Amino acid sequence: MNYFYFPLEEWTNSFVNNWLLPVMGGFFNALSGGLSSFINAFTNVLTAVPPEVIALILVALSWRIVGKGVALFTLLGCIYLGSVNLWDAAMQTITVVFVSTLISIVIGVPLGILSALNGVVNKITRPVLDFMQTLPSFVYLIPAILLFGLGGVPAVIATFVFATPPAVRMTSLGIQQVPGDVVEASRAFGSTSSQLLYKVQLPMAVPTIMAGINQTIMLALSMAVIASMIGAPGLGSTVLEGISNVNVGLGLTGGLGIVVLAIILDRITQGLGQKV
Repeated sequence: MNYFYFPLEEWTNSFVNNWLLPVMGGFFNALSGGLSSFINAFTNVLTAVPPEVIALILVALSWRIVGKGVALFTLLGCIYLGSVNLWDAAMQTITVVFVSTLISIVIGVPLGILSALNGVVNKITRPVLDFMQTLPSFVYLIPAILLFGLGGVPAVIATFVFATPPAVRMTSLGIQQVPGDVVEASRAFGSTSSQLLYKVQLPMAVPTIMAGINQTIMLALSMAVIASMIGAPGLGSTVLEGISNVNVGLGLTGGLGIVVLAIILDRITQGLGQKV
C-alpha cells in the first residue's frame, strides 16, 4: 500500500545545515563560551573549597531548614561521597544542576507569571510545555550535541529545557489559585496591577512556586545523569562507565551517590518552601 510521504527529515536537515548552523553558528559559539566559563568557574570554586567546609554548610542548612534527622542523613551522605572517592564528581553534578536550575527559574518564573495574567500567553505556552514534557529525554541530547558539541554546556542546555516546565506551570497555577475575594479586596483598596501582583498574588503563590522549583531541581538532577552520554561530567559518567564495563559495583556506587544528592536537595528545597 502506498502512503503519502511527508519529508520532515529532509526539511529538518536542510534547515539545520543550510540556515541554522551557517547563520546562527556564531551566536551558539558565543553562548557556549560564556556558559562554559561560568560552569568551569563554579566547578572550580566547589572543588577548591575543602569538602569538610561544604559538608558543614550542607549539614547546617539541613538542620536549620528541615531538622536533625535530615542533617544527620546529610552528614552521612557527605561522608559516603568522600569515602568512595566521588566528591569531585558530586560537585560537578551539582554544578550542572545549579546552573540549569538557575536558568530555568530566571526564565520559567516570569513566563509563568505572564501565563497566569495573560490568556494569549497561556494558550501559547501550554502546548509548548506539553511538548517539552512528553518528548523523550534522550531526544534533547541531539540538538544539544549539534549546536554545542560535547561536555558540560550541552548538558546544561538539555537539562534546562527538560526541567523548565514545572517552574512555569506551578508559578502560573499558584497565581491563578489566589482566592478571588482577596484579589477583589485588594483592588477595592486601590491597589494597582503591579501592587496586586507583588504584594498579594506572588506572596500567596510562593509555596506553589517553591514546589515547582523543587520539581525543577529533581528533573535537572535526573537529566544531568542522562546527559553523561554527551560528555557531561559528574556522577552520571560514573554510572555510564559502570554500564559500559558491566561493572556492577561501580554502577551501584555512582547510583547511590545520585540518590544521596537527590534526597538532600529534595528535603532542603521542600523545607525551604515550607519555611517561606
